[in-house]
Amino acid sequence: MTRIADGAVVVTGANRGLGRALVTEALRRGAKRVYAGSRQPLVHPDARVTPLILDVTDAAQIQAAVESVDSVDVLVNNAGIALLDDLTDRAVIEQHLEVNLFGTWGVTQAFLPLLTESEGSVVNVLSDTAFAALPLVPGYSISKAAAFALTQSLRALSAPLGVSVHAVVPGPIDTEMSRALDAPKASPESVAQAIFDGLDKGEDDIFPDPASQHLAESWRTGPAKALERQYAALIAEATPGREEHA
Repeated sequence: MTRIADGAVVVTGANRGLGRALVTEALRRGAKRVYAGSRQPLVHPDARVTPLILDVTDAAQIQAAVESVDSVDVLVNNAGIALLDDLTDRAVIEQHLEVNLFGTWGVTQAFLPLLTESEGSVVNVLSDTAFAALPLVPGYSISKAAAFALTQSLRALSAPLGVSVHAVVPGPIDTEMSRALDAPKASPESVAQAIFDGLDKGEDDIFPDPASQHLAESWRTGPAKALERQYAALIAEATPGREEHA
């Protein structure tokens, strides 16, 4: 079972919006230590919070963050960007991929040894645009679809290590990132609570708000999820003697 109470939690993008709500929710659930990663210095009134200067695109900062952490039970990859674009500028697409895909990959790979020691969990905050692109933010949608495939691959490859990997697939959240979107939005606090509830339940894919929850049942029982499980089973078959961690 994933340990939030008395555990150590790392949250990237922790200075505002959903990241800040995740820090607060982890504390409310009794985390003994929350490492709050952000690109700018962060001050928090709770002594259990340790700020980390962490730009997820900076390999040196990622390594420094790992070296300053004693143990990790839960890593929440929340940092991300969303820029309006129209697919005419390659640099914008690359910027989304650098943060939302490669940032998530780099942070996870760096913390994986600590997570293996604790038999911990990785939680990747994605978006329902991973399932259906939102043309207002196509670069963002592309990067979240790629990050979802990364999450599924990490899940299969990390299972033998005893590390669980979870995808969070929210709809619009009432944060600065989605300010320009004219649609109903869930509060960051309610989404943070639902994320940790889903983690407690061991849900592979967490649908934490009303806008995304209508996708949950069809996804979990549909052919795409069945195919994911079928492909994941090939990991054990392809590596003789490799078995899932008990």
